[in-house]
Amino acid sequence: MSDRSTTQADDESDEVQYNPNSGRYDIYECSVSDCDNVVLVVGSDDPPMSCHNKPMERVTELDMSVKSPDVRQVLLQAFGLPKAGLDICLCVIGEGPLSASEVADQLGFDRSTVTRYLNTLVELGLLRRSELNREGGGVVNVYHSVDLEQMRRETLIGFYVWAGEAAALIEDANLTKQDYLRENPDNELPGVFWDSFRDE
Repeated sequence: MSDRSTTQADDESDEVQYNPNSGRYDIYECSVSDCDNVVLVVGSDDPPMSCHNKPMERVTELDMSVKSPDVRQVLLQAFGLPKAGLDICLCVIGEGPLSASEVADQLGFDRSTVTRYLNTLVELGLLRRSELNREGGGVVNVYHSVDLEQMRRETLIGFYVWAGEAAALIEDANLTKQDYLRENPDNELPGVFWDSFRDE
């Protein structure tokens, strides 16, 4: 089997379909035919809300398959952190509190790179920073993991913001495609459509 065939088989084995019986999450949609409202629910068995004064209906079938996500890849995409940023975050969570120099020594990274990522992780709410008095005088910044429940909330809401932006981008692309086909009923959609939309 060629490398290309092997890669394609691996990609297909990584694909997943929405399974409403898994209990991991649920997708609901508005029961009104001309309404596009769709919501994702994690950690609840009850319909999250109503739409048009009617309970939203649980989606039970979806033909499309998607590539199964990897937790590192999700964090890379959602929070814009390269692998080095994740390594630094996991180092502090596992070994902290640590100073930037201690993290750099443990991971073999440049101290300025570590400091930059630590500051980003603090801004994202994934780590916290405090000052520690040195025995010989002076203070040094050290980094700690945040409260587990706080991290859960921050990462989940942060991901929802990213997913919302991604969903809005897909919706904009679909509406642009509809407009093009409406204005050019005799033409096929050009192969470069998605590239031109991305450039816009």
